Amino acid sequence: MEFKKVDCSICAVFVVVLVLCTGLVSGGDIVHQDDIAPSRPGCSNNFVLVKVPIWVDGIEVTEFVGVGARFGPTLESKEKRANQTRLAFADPPDCCSTPRNKLTGEAILVHRGNCSFTTKANVAEDAGASAILIINNQTELFKMVCEPHEPDLDIGIPAIMLPQHAGTSLIKFLGNSSSGESRVSVQLYSPKRPMVDVAEVFLWLMAVSTILCASYWSAWRAREAAIEQDKLLKDGSNECNVTEGSRSGVVLEINIISAVLFVVVASCFLIMLYKLMSSWFIEVLVVLFAIGGVEGLQTCLIALLSCFRWFERFGQSYIKIPFLGPVSYLTLAISPFCIAFAVLWAVYRHISFAWIGQDILGIALIITVLQVVQIPNLKVGTVLLSCSLVYDLFWVFLSKSLFHKSVMIVVARGDKSGEDGIPMLLKIPRLFDPWHGYSIIGFGDIILPGLLVAFSLRYDWLCNKRLRDGYFLWAMLAYGLGIDSSKNGSLLTTYVALNLMDGHGQPALLYIVPFTLGTFLTLGKQRGDLKHLWTRGEPDRPCPHVRLQPE
Repeated sequence: MEFKKVDCSICAVFVVVLVLCTGLVSGGDIVHQDDIAPSRPGCSNNFVLVKVPIWVDGIEVTEFVGVGARFGPTLESKEKRANQTRLAFADPPDCCSTPRNKLTGEAILVHRGNCSFTTKANVAEDAGASAILIINNQTELFKMVCEPHEPDLDIGIPAIMLPQHAGTSLIKFLGNSSSGESRVSVQLYSPKRPMVDVAEVFLWLMAVSTILCASYWSAWRAREAAIEQDKLLKDGSNECNVTEGSRSGVVLEINIISAVLFVVVASCFLIMLYKLMSSWFIEVLVVLFAIGGVEGLQTCLIALLSCFRWFERFGQSYIKIPFLGPVSYLTLAISPFCIAFAVLWAVYRHISFAWIGQDILGIALIITVLQVVQIPNLKVGTVLLSCSLVYDLFWVFLSKSLFHKSVMIVVARGDKSGEDGIPMLLKIPRLFDPWHGYSIIGFGDIILPGLLVAFSLRYDWLCNKRLRDGYFLWAMLAYGLGIDSSKNGSLLTTYVALNLMDGHGQPALLYIVPFTLGTFLTLGKQRGDLKHLWTRGEPDRPCPHVRLQPE
């Protein structure tokens, strides 16, 4: 088995920038705890998402999602216990003064504006309404809070904010109702999410297993290269002159310049995604992802089948093809299947179980990238992960001040594209969550720490370290668990935090990087290996200028 190393900073960044531009774990929650909004007796509710099914003449026609106010009573969590209530439109529409239409327990639909939310709720309650639905003047939801200098409140009806498009539909339904054509009713309830969703558990296992497989594959190939080098030395060959010229294959070895360029190039690409996000641009990303998925799936299948003797013979037999050169018979047999799989996923990616194909292509692509792109030492790994952490924090949180929205979240969700999100994500549907949706993780949250974890196992094997005495076990545990005093750490606790925090999306690298990198640096210093890990990243060899980098 022969290899060669390519030190190519620009190429390394270009290869991974497409799949690393999104590094986000998302799992929208239903409970918003907000310490900033004013809170006082009668105005201290958590912000909860509310399901609003719409019934026309006793038939459910659609369902909207709103957000509950800081004030008012707590909503029922079970749909079967939520009563159907007839809906009426306020007159005047803003409900800032006593409605002219007589109310007898109806839910009242009003427009936002001209007076405070609490004033509208008080007026609606005094007029006999059983609930108030306020139509926002934009597509996004808005938190309804109390005025800073208002006295203590005692509002007895629930207040729900609905997005603009929901209001447009309801007004249309009510228009038909006023003409005698139909009767419009609503239900209001706020179901609770399970404490731990099965989708989150499986996504956690998927991310950890992907890094585990990629690390062992990378370490095995590095050890094979070391064994080959040792055999040449025992045979009396001049290894220092032979190995470097005889290796074939390509490894993109990241250096410090590559690590810094990654942040710059990935940021530019993320801005391009944000600005050009549309249906046609998503189609371009789908094609690029499918091409990468084909290459990744083909690489993984060939490596897996080559472990069997019968397939190994076909993998070592080649045929010359114009423009491609020598191609093994095994590659010729596998390629059509991989292409067909990617094409079928791209064509039918909107069906309910298409996420399975996306995850298979994504995992294969991630494993392949972790074989091709490697870090040579801990210094480069530290720079890369530190820059990536800054990148994640800026585009999730600080970008709001420049673009008025979180650029990373907008891109990950695929806003304005008509899609559920860009394909460079692993995702699993939340089947047991009443709010449905997907638990997702960006490729960057797997590949970036995966580079460090794979490096740790290569180092352990080349140094003949036992599992407990090496670095891989602890790096893997730090990635998968991550424990600190506040119970916020790496991937697992990110999912837990999603159930407790604002739920719009958390940058997983915020937890993964400190614990994975911190564990590695701390252990290296305690064991006296830090200087060696920081500079060389592999044990001393007879030919120090020949690095033991796999294909």
